[in-house]
Amino acid sequence: MTGFTAGMVSADQVRTVFPLVREAVPGLDLKTWLAFSKRILRPRREPDSGIVAVRRNARSLPCGMFIYHREKDLTHGAILVADHFLALDVLDPPAVMRALTQELEQLANRLGCGAIRATVLSEGSLAEAGLQAAGLNRQGATLWKRLPSDGPGTPRRMR
Repeated sequence: MTGFTAGMVSADQVRTVFPLVREAVPGLDLKTWLAFSKRILRPRREPDSGIVAVRRNARSLPCGMFIYHREKDLTHGAILVADHFLALDVLDPPAVMRALTQELEQLANRLGCGAIRATVLSEGSLAEAGLQAAGLNRQGATLWKRLPSDGPGTPRRMR
């Protein structure tokens, strides 16, 4: 991971990754992100869930991230589930993605996971290519259905 540093995002750092999250979830507002991240970073859940960010060694702002949680799977036992992979870098986005996938695998090992499941919502993306290059393979499919909102143009809120 030469040139990059990966690490957990603490509760007081969640605002620094907000611009990255908005790339994955356009229209997301800061208030919703802060409430969501607060639930992920609850101290009693650590290290079973969290946010990992990658930074260039010479920079303080993150250029890549993913959100994770650990869960039980009938086939593999403990697994690491990762979502919202983002690698944004003007100079070398694939290098940021490699740094993210290296940290993903190291995190899975630290948490005693037997497998990794990563969700990528856009086919053919840098995230999908980077995860496949790191040895993750397509298995099955994720199907979605958007449900009616609570009001016109209003998405459902997390409860």
